[in-house]
Amino acid sequence: MEYDYKFGNKAFKYFGTKGLEIKEFKILAPEQEQKDQPGMEYLMEPLPIFDNPEYKGSNKLKDKVAIITGGDSGLGKACAIAFVKEGAKVVIPYYNEHQDALTTKEYIEKMGGECLLISGDLADKSFSKKIVKCTLEKFGKIDILVNNAGVQYQSKSLECISDEQFDRTMKVNIYGMFYLTKEVLPYLKSGGSIINLSSVTTFYGEPELIDYVTTKGAIVGFTRALARSLALKNIRVNAIAPGFYWTPLQPACWVKEKIPSLGADSAMARGAMPYELAPTFVFLASDDSSYVTGQVIHNNGGEVMG
Repeated sequence: MEYDYKFGNKAFKYFGTKGLEIKEFKILAPEQEQKDQPGMEYLMEPLPIFDNPEYKGSNKLKDKVAIITGGDSGLGKACAIAFVKEGAKVVIPYYNEHQDALTTKEYIEKMGGECLLISGDLADKSFSKKIVKCTLEKFGKIDILVNNAGVQYQSKSLECISDEQFDRTMKVNIYGMFYLTKEVLPYLKSGGSIINLSSVTTFYGEPELIDYVTTKGAIVGFTRALARSLALKNIRVNAIAPGFYWTPLQPACWVKEKIPSLGADSAMARGAMPYELAPTFVFLASDDSSYVTGQVIHNNGGEVMG
């Protein structure tokens, strides 16, 4: 439901003669913003919670090698931590968030895991070739690909979206995913898994993220078509459509006044921390989902149902 206005931790919706609905929601973060995409985790207040200490791995991904784009922070970081707990080795391609990437690598190594960092721009086709080359040189194989990295820019209307912004959003969110998946595919064997990140915004049509929503909708189509293409090879392709999670993408996109109310429209009336999505990544990457392909998993607190 879209509310007429929000103040503090309350959202207000008018229904004419039927009255006024007031909904309280949990605020995850105070007002804040960052200037550059895709955002820096170390600047966020509070810091996102990326690891659930009560989550105990059971070797569901033992000896697997996973590439997780944007795994330096946010949802990708939570994914990487969970994969390592399950016995995987992780490769993290990231843009320019060097401090976040090093912090994540140090955390993984303290856990006893292995992590390879590779910095570059997914919009550049040659970077995908570098990712695959470095992964094979380091670990000798690829079992899982998580296309998580992306950018989003708040724009009040279609007229406000410049050609340059549209091009950048498409290049990172769609072209980058296409390039990397194409490079990885020859090395995926039976039992391999590809996980793509869509968004809840695709399913309700966020009016201030038109270019972003366009790419996330395309990812759904890409996921379904590729899943059918690879099904008989026993390579599964699925997508996740997250709702509002407290990641660097949020303060790097929205005006600061919007931050406290993000997630308010969900049935649970709150946003979420990255660790809450981690088990879904594990499910789709492991044999637990051996008969699941071409699906979109909706982790959005009930913001979109059905």
